[in-house]
Amino acid sequence: MTTAQNRVALITGAGTGIGKAAAKALLQGGYQVVLTGRTLDKLEKAITDIGGNSENCLAVGCDVGKPGDVKHLFESLKVKFGRIDVLFNNAGMGAPAIPMEDLSYEQWTSVVNANLTGAFLCSQAAIRMMKDQTPQGGRIINNGSISASAPRPFSAPYTATKHAISGLTKSIALDGRPFNIACGQIDIGNAATEMTERMAAGILQADHSIKVEPRMDVNHVGEAVLHMAQLPLESNILSMTIMATNMPFVGRG
Repeated sequence: MTTAQNRVALITGAGTGIGKAAAKALLQGGYQVVLTGRTLDKLEKAITDIGGNSENCLAVGCDVGKPGDVKHLFESLKVKFGRIDVLFNNAGMGAPAIPMEDLSYEQWTSVVNANLTGAFLCSQAAIRMMKDQTPQGGRIINNGSISASAPRPFSAPYTATKHAISGLTKSIALDGRPFNIACGQIDIGNAATEMTERMAAGILQADHSIKVEPRMDVNHVGEAVLHMAQLPLESNILSMTIMATNMPFVGRG
């Protein structure tokens, strides 16, 4: 039987920003936490920063867009902790903010692999574990984006993949029902991380003006992820939006 002390959460893209904040919140919420990302040094530093140790945290280097890396990730998780209760598919990236016709094939596929293929591969591996473990089941949380419904200029690869994440979320939520697997999505607007520093300096708007946008404390996102994770599996938040209150989203453009 799982308890608050032995539930296991895996966070992708956990070395910085939203992933690191989610890892911190889940650790403080009683989870044993697996942090993964491309740079092992960042993951190990993140564990120290969030107050973790070798008993309650594990860092595994992984490019989530590569099947071999994901296989190794889940093998390492199983050896260390034996099960998985929560997967937060957070890893992602954007392409340069240039007209779509100027993007290269490589720029397109890099975003697809990180944002969509990575979420698919990790979800696939998590579902297999969740089906086979005792007690059966678990929860998958996907990091979507408000850009899927209100895109920024020159964001075609990012926006397209986040639309796809919404479809993946609903498919997992449906197909996971017989196995006690819940799936939900969190759409985040302007959390204060390294990725959004340009918003504080001024960012391109739909009317092609440049404006500073408000941001919010990234720890609020971590707390929201923890709230979704802690629900009993009979309940599910299918979709949550958390955003800086005064950012241009409602009525954007």
